[in-house]
Amino acid sequence: MEVIPQQIIENKILIIRGKKVMLDRDLAVLYGVEAKVLNQAVKRNFKRFPSDFMFQLSQEEAMELSRSQFVTLKRGQNIKYLPYAFTENGVAMLSSVLNSERAITVNIQIMRTFTKLREMLATHKELRQKIEEMEKKYDAQFKIVFDAIRQIMASPESKEKKIGFHVRERMLRYRKSS
Repeated sequence: MEVIPQQIIENKILIIRGKKVMLDRDLAVLYGVEAKVLNQAVKRNFKRFPSDFMFQLSQEEAMELSRSQFVTLKRGQNIKYLPYAFTENGVAMLSSVLNSERAITVNIQIMRTFTKLREMLATHKELRQKIEEMEKKYDAQFKIVFDAIRQIMASPESKEKKIGFHVRERMLRYRKSS
């Protein structure tokens, strides 16, 4: 049984309605089954999936998700089946519904990924709190240091160089040389 890289699983975890979730279609691919098969298994065991374990996306959420993933529908077309979103608890419950060897192995990997993400978020919060405490404790002479640390902790911005030129810059150079 091949191990699915953690990065692939992390990329499948989305935040919808303020919850970290995975969509039925992404889980189906990871488990090696069709989304239809996964959803049928869930429907047969619907009592195991309360609203805090699983919910169905609204038409607007599904359309927004489709748009953000560069999937375009033809004018007047609607999404035929609204996807289901599974929270961490819902994914754990899937292991009792899908009993294949692959499903069990993949489920373990997914649960480890959720745990790692939770630990990373906790560590980040703890670090931020410690820095804020130190900042209060020490005077303004360390303000530059704390500002630099905050910049390092901030989400990295894209450092890709843009191809081409900026029209404004070219116009300014043209005016200067005239």
